[in-house]
Amino acid sequence: MDSQLLRGSVSKSLILFSLPMILGNLLQQFYNVADTLIVGQCIGSDALAAVGSSYTLMTFLNSIVLGLCMGSGVLFSMYFGAKKFDHMKQAFFVSFVGIGVLSLILEGFCLIWMDPILHLLNIPDSIYSMTQDYLFVIFLGIFFTFLYNYFASVLRALSDSRTPLVFLGIAAVMNIVLDLVFILVFNLSVKGAAIATTLSQVFSGLGMMFYVFKVRKDLMPARSQCHFSFPLLKKVADFSLLTCLQQSVMNFGILMIQGLVNQFGVITMSAFAAAVKIDSFAYMPLQDFGNAFSTFIAQNHGAQQADRIRKGLSRAILIAFVFCVVISSLVFGFAQPLMGLFIDLSQTAIIAQGVEYLRIEGSCYVGIGCLFLLYGYYRGIGKAGMSLALTILSLGTRVVLSYAFANTFGTWIIWWSIPIGWFLADFVGILYGFIHEKEYFKISFKDS
Repeated sequence: MDSQLLRGSVSKSLILFSLPMILGNLLQQFYNVADTLIVGQCIGSDALAAVGSSYTLMTFLNSIVLGLCMGSGVLFSMYFGAKKFDHMKQAFFVSFVGIGVLSLILEGFCLIWMDPILHLLNIPDSIYSMTQDYLFVIFLGIFFTFLYNYFASVLRALSDSRTPLVFLGIAAVMNIVLDLVFILVFNLSVKGAAIATTLSQVFSGLGMMFYVFKVRKDLMPARSQCHFSFPLLKKVADFSLLTCLQQSVMNFGILMIQGLVNQFGVITMSAFAAAVKIDSFAYMPLQDFGNAFSTFIAQNHGAQQADRIRKGLSRAILIAFVFCVVISSLVFGFAQPLMGLFIDLSQTAIIAQGVEYLRIEGSCYVGIGCLFLLYGYYRGIGKAGMSLALTILSLGTRVVLSYAFANTFGTWIIWWSIPIGWFLADFVGILYGFIHEKEYFKISFKDS
């Protein structure tokens, strides 16, 4: 076993490893747009509302599974970098069984408690049955979502970010084709869209599992390594549960802000909905780069290559900074045309609020870029609790400022609370690093 992240040019390694992850996420976003268009155009507005009202819940559930898998992936990277392959294979067995069982429990909970969940989401009676049909099928795919994310995390932990992209690409195309078949040919309405999504998840999940089992047999634990060790189980739990909690907190904070925005009426809701899509799409590559950076740090931390970590930190800062400057300029300068992609330009009040949001956020992307690097860094050195603390600080600041002052000062304080939360968390994360991580927090811009 060898890794591109442990040798050679630091900048080249980071960029080449992160690009497939960025492309995969972009592909997922394009698919989501296509999926929404198909449902809206081929079935109708009620179907679109049913699918749309399910999106936040699906994102929250996926964040739980993704967080568990990402956390175990960091541990694999550390063992891989340290060349402790026996430990890595045993951790593979322990985490696969443990997270797999948790995913099945989550799936069972969602299926059994579907009605209370729908009532909690305040689903209108007019689309209740349609939403129920859609989510029942989607919930059946939770375990297969785990399979894909788990084996994707395993391969990325070992520096292979291309194979997950291949399976994701095939699944995305498959999903769109099946959407058209089940909706237009078999007239299955939203249930057809859900079946298409779930079958695509089955393909990507089982496909990744069989690929690892058949092609990457070097990763498979021997029979003697297939047993539970309480210390190892605790270690897997520490990494996985904290990262899971971090992902869940992020989505929960967003839900709270959405609830506050809804109080300002339809114009603000529409502006926020469109602007957030643009905003998320703009900084999404930074999030993927931060996740790739986490794997780089974890492998080199396991290999005890402190100098390479220092260089990686410096090069990652430069790469993220350049991207932030470019994307901030584009979003700030083209805020109105970007809003026009989602909202008719004749809706001047909505456009104006969306432009205000985008220009505030767009001016401050360096804050979220730095924060994603800090998340990745602290996860990579085994301090997932610090990543969680920074997430709580960032989102907590955003929620407290918004709820405390929005009724007095209006929506602009909600928009400004977001970058204020970013920069406050950045300050704390960097300060903590210079005090407690002196070995790594030294600037070295020389590449190798």
